[in-house]
Amino acid sequence: MTTETFMQLYQMDCPRARERLLIMGVPEQIKTSDDSGHHVAVTVAETVQHFITAMDAVKLEQRAVDELQPLLSDLMDALTQLPETPNDFEPNKKVQTWLQTLNSMRAVDQIDEDDARQLYHDLDSAYADFTRHLKRKK
Repeated sequence: MTTETFMQLYQMDCPRARERLLIMGVPEQIKTSDDSGHHVAVTVAETVQHFITAMDAVKLEQRAVDELQPLLSDLMDALTQLPETPNDFEPNKKVQTWLQTLNSMRAVDQIDEDDARQLYHDLDSAYADFTRHLKRKK
């Protein structure tokens, strides 16, 4: 049974959710409002960890969708937990674009060398944008 069929069978009228899941391939990210100092510090540390893990995976030549997609999904979750980031925060857009690409592929598919190089570049520039954002917040 496809998701479309399921939604029709159970008369689910949720066009935004349908668009996000079936067309864009990424669910809506929800920001939390808890911006206590401890929470922010933990979230920043986790986000850095996810950036490093994802970048290391690409450098270690992991190319399969089922290896990369969970890492980018975890990174996206961490990025959206950060308080006071703008809606058009560039690191979020870059990671979301790659998530959409990977979510449209099968688990056994692999990205090619050119895509891996571009993914690493995008992660590296997203990390640089992330650190610049943190420095501006001081």
